Amino acid sequence: MRIVFFGTPDIALPSLYLLNNKHDVTAVVCQPDKPVGRKKTPHAPPVKAWAEENGIPVQQPTKLNDGTFEAWLRNENPDVCVLVAYGRILKQPILEVPRLGFVNLHPSLLPKHRGPSPIHTAVLNGDTETGVTIMRLDAGTDTGDILLQKSMPLPPEATTLEMAMELATLGAEMVMETLEQVEDGTAVHVKQDGSLVTHTRMFTKQDGAINWNQPAEVIHNQIRASIPWPVAYCTYDDQPMRIHGATIAQEVVQALPGTIIRIEDEALIVATGKHAVSIGSIQAPGKKVAAVADYQRGNPFQPGDKFEDG
Repeated sequence: MRIVFFGTPDIALPSLYLLNNKHDVTAVVCQPDKPVGRKKTPHAPPVKAWAEENGIPVQQPTKLNDGTFEAWLRNENPDVCVLVAYGRILKQPILEVPRLGFVNLHPSLLPKHRGPSPIHTAVLNGDTETGVTIMRLDAGTDTGDILLQKSMPLPPEATTLEMAMELATLGAEMVMETLEQVEDGTAVHVKQDGSLVTHTRMFTKQDGAINWNQPAEVIHNQIRASIPWPVAYCTYDDQPMRIHGATIAQEVVQALPGTIIRIEDEALIVATGKHAVSIGSIQAPGKKVAAVADYQRGNPFQPGDKFEDG
């Protein structure tokens, strides 16, 4: 089939790989390059970089609904369009262009976790199960009919980054399976159950700010949900300190939240509002991520030192 692929970040790449191997991907549509670093140098999204390396034309429209993009898409004459983490809302006239419509990968078990940050939210909430939904894209926000859905465990120590890669791999296989059904007319459309809908919002830097008065479980989930971005943070000596890895220490503590109650070979045990967290890796301002054992050799913490809220 002739396919136009819509996607922007790394999570979209596994689907693009498989599609390009089996179908005719005539073009890729992704968001515009973003300025990066102090010099604000334009940086190509991962999907654009891969497409250009493999000779696939790339479109990066700044406007989607002025008629110009719709005319371009009609000229491409796709049988179907596949959308994976494109990051922009498409209106109905565009959705009606491909002969077989738009197929969308959403990394949650819809109708749970509709919206822009389903993986972050599942990890932050401490969900024990997640999955991928392949759906028919409509003009709503993740409201289309479900074509295929598969679940997988969400381990208690998994980060957003780790789950994103696993879900991307599973989802790519599901996209291929769904397209076979769409092409031969056997796809089954299942309406979403409106009584089970939950919504997510866009994650922000502030979502990484640690409040040590929260229970250890909440802080632990926040830390792993914030990897790779924004990375959970607190303050120490009035400087930001980022926490890259921690586990729950199930023990009764009698210290102010944020206090380092003891130092083990490879971890700082820090009091929270309930129980403690065992911090294994940190990042001081202007420094690389370091294991606590390595950090202690040059800038040792002491029991009784206190982290403040982020």
